[in-house]
Amino acid sequence: MELRDKIGQLFMLGFTGTTVSTELASLITRYRPGGAILFTRNLESPEQIITLTNGLQALSPESPLFISIDQEGGRVSRLPAGFTIFPPCAALGRCDSTELAYQAAAVTATELRAVGINMNMAPVLDVDTNPQNPIIGDRAFGRDPEQVARLGAAVMAGLHDHRVIACGKHFPGHGDTSTDSHVELPVVTAAAERLRAVELYPFRYAIERGLQTIMTAHVRYPALDAQVPATLSRPILTGLLRDELRFTGLILSDDLEMRAIGDHYGIGEAAVRAVQAGVDMLLICKDLDRAVEAMDALLRAVETGTIPESRVDASLQRIRLVKDRFLYPVTPADPTTASTVVGHPSHQALLASLRGTDERRAKASV
Repeated sequence: MELRDKIGQLFMLGFTGTTVSTELASLITRYRPGGAILFTRNLESPEQIITLTNGLQALSPESPLFISIDQEGGRVSRLPAGFTIFPPCAALGRCDSTELAYQAAAVTATELRAVGINMNMAPVLDVDTNPQNPIIGDRAFGRDPEQVARLGAAVMAGLHDHRVIACGKHFPGHGDTSTDSHVELPVVTAAAERLRAVELYPFRYAIERGLQTIMTAHVRYPALDAQVPATLSRPILTGLLRDELRFTGLILSDDLEMRAIGDHYGIGEAAVRAVQAGVDMLLICKDLDRAVEAMDALLRAVETGTIPESRVDASLQRIRLVKDRFLYPVTPADPTTASTVVGHPSHQALLASLRGTDERRAKASV
């Protein structure tokens, strides 16, 4: 594989539009990214999503693409009307049922796979320890790390058992922030002992049960690294996640265009530093020009020896292992199958049951 193609495989890209544009097709053909991430702006209907995902996969015949989405439920849901959209993780936390969590994830995975989406950026493994947190809140299962761990592992299993890759986020924990990393760089001042006991507990639990991919947090943790946010921190991603927690799977960055990173680093510098820290795949979710800038910067870093090519090869091996497990055999999404799966009455019945259980639990706690 040419070095440029190797570098491209380390990127997961977002884009504008509901079709594979000439610009997007040209970029994928030239740079060979390893994946794409879809947002509300890309999705209109099951039929349109199938055309889009099949079109994306057709441009990558040598290696199937990760096609990912943030489908947590509640306010972080990208799928359009017609799909089964579950309430936020906090509702599952109130129900406190691993069976319901598993079933909800299984339904979500079944509908995602039916339209060609093979990775879900879930479960959220953050512990909701800060009531002033503007970005996590009801996206978390709750405030108890043991409950978050149990329900997160159930969601992971429901996704994996139905051939959708789960991605636990946001390592090493975004629950105790009081600012939003989309708009500024948060800082968590907790001691290392507290972080290990609370924030890291759900991640450790999920890793021990087969979690394949983890997304980093654009958050600074002075007790773990006094200098840089987790996404760019070798002590956190390599020392803590790889060496201490023994995670052997795929490390994804959160979107490098978020202001927690973008206000402090150029996109090329951020990409290089993230890979040096231990990130395997870099998310750039909006601007394709900036994605090209980052890919070119990473290519130069390898060509000049700033990053050894063996470091890239290690990430490629981890990417291949996950793709081999979940993406083969490669079969195009089928509109006929999707029409019988998306929004199926049994899926809607599960949604109604979950809502009813949540309402009963809420009333009982008053």
